[in-house]
Amino acid sequence: MEEILRDGFRELDIPLTEEALARFGSYYEYLDQRNKVMNLTAITGEEDTARLHFLDCAALLKAADFAGARVVDVGTGAGFPGLPLKIISPDISLTLLDSQRKRVDFLKEVCERLGFDDVECIHVRAEEAQAEMRETFDIAVSRAVARLNMLCELCMPFVRLGGFFLAMKGPEVSQELSEAERAISILGGQTLDVFRYTIPGTDIEHSVVVIKKVQSTPEKYPRRFARIQKSPL
Repeated sequence: MEEILRDGFRELDIPLTEEALARFGSYYEYLDQRNKVMNLTAITGEEDTARLHFLDCAALLKAADFAGARVVDVGTGAGFPGLPLKIISPDISLTLLDSQRKRVDFLKEVCERLGFDDVECIHVRAEEAQAEMRETFDIAVSRAVARLNMLCELCMPFVRLGGFFLAMKGPEVSQELSEAERAISILGGQTLDVFRYTIPGTDIEHSVVVIKKVQSTPEKYPRRFARIQKSPL
């Protein structure tokens, strides 16, 4: 795994410290151990985890300036993309949100193993977490599989004015982006860029939709998730 990560970060042109390398190793070991009983991820094995989780998530650092940023990872699952970002940039103030208690318990355990006592791991649905965290983050990130118009309603209310929402997507995002234009506008956003990259050591292409918060999100958003699903913006 170490060689894959060294080569991959070199290709991404992102510095990789020995401390970060050790933390990725510890993260993988505990993820592999707990995944056997918790079904945390379908991606397994050192090579696939290194490439399809760690390097894929780290590529987000090329899409925005994370230095010292307050970041929320919405629907983080087993910690992606938030924890790889924190491993590479420890000065990030990170909050991990997930709706499943078992995942949040895992995240607390892995953060303790990695020495991250400043990471908040919160068991809550995104649409129910707005009261205390609304418009308080510099950057919201999500690697969730929901359509972009739905993700925007769940994530953009967290972002402060002038901040960013980064949505990780596959190679073809034009249809989703077109579909989400109305939602982005209603929620106070403006699409700045679609950052495209190839995961090092693979031919897999991914995209990051970069949305800037230019106006406050109306208070009535986000709606309840059932409503979002039934009638996306």
